Amino acid sequence: MFAKQVGIDLGTANVLVYVRGKGIVLQEPSVVAISNTDNAILAVGNEAREMLGRTPGSITVVRPMRDGVIADYVITEAMLRYFITKVCGKLGLGLFRPQVMVCVPAGVTSVEQRAVHDATLQAGAGSAYLIEEPLAAAIGAKIPIHLPSGNMIVDIGGGTTEAAVISLNGIVVARSVRVAGNRIDDGIANYVKRKYNLMIGERMAEQIKIEIGSALPLEEELEMEVRGRDQVGGLPKTITVKSTEIREALAEPLSAIVAAARSVLEETPPELASDVIDKGIVLTGGGALLRNIDQLLTQETGVPCYVAENPLACVAIGSGLALERIDVLRRNLPVVDN
Repeated sequence: MFAKQVGIDLGTANVLVYVRGKGIVLQEPSVVAISNTDNAILAVGNEAREMLGRTPGSITVVRPMRDGVIADYVITEAMLRYFITKVCGKLGLGLFRPQVMVCVPAGVTSVEQRAVHDATLQAGAGSAYLIEEPLAAAIGAKIPIHLPSGNMIVDIGGGTTEAAVISLNGIVVARSVRVAGNRIDDGIANYVKRKYNLMIGERMAEQIKIEIGSALPLEEELEMEVRGRDQVGGLPKTITVKSTEIREALAEPLSAIVAAARSVLEETPPELASDVIDKGIVLTGGGALLRNIDQLLTQETGVPCYVAENPLACVAIGSGLALERIDVLRRNLPVVDN
């Protein structure tokens, strides 16, 4: 029996875990419910997400990751421990501690890198490695990054959007902006509040994005019923919202995502830029599932864009596969000094 090799996409919105030989074995929200009386952890993942916005005063539900980095070290470590134990079992954390590869946004500080590295070891990993998200996403999207040829990837997660050009197993140019899925949800909630005086929760905003959100006009516009609390009367209220209105709410965060992709293209060396034009831009992350976002980026950059297969899982799959070829990739991975 050997130590398990585990790849973790430690995202702001979701945690995905990949185990060598098994594929994605776990996908749960990065949410933790804590007791306010003794700081005990009551629930993690799906169970904690069900409590969002529905807790009594004695329970707080938190997201320990913010903008792709650790906002609360202790809770992140407890969350990681929960997920690693769930995947490896308590025995797996005894003799054969797993080798774990965790992704971090491109351009995070060395302090933020160390926080992720240390939290992973504290949570029960035998050895911990870090990989930058765009690199992991490219490996997971099955892009041949080992060739001397430019490949561009845009990973739209929950907390950050990462745009990067990759060649010879390393990142040549990268840009990370802290605008992604969560900022899009906030934009929707603020728009509904401003236009209809209706307060809606985080989950309702996300549901609107999934059901009727789009980056460009649709052939047949959609609509849905939205429930919330009327700001004026203070009572529950239901309204109908159209996809045209939601597109208005998404304009600002989407323009920041487009700007990140354009700035990477502007900084890309000419040889690699011609490769990117030939191959196109690959979109990964949960944000890539927004209707027509690939067409929007194609329009704005003039480079063809397409969504990777299973975009939500690309980073986690790539983290696990990177562990299998750690010898080749080692020199391009972030180094945490001991």
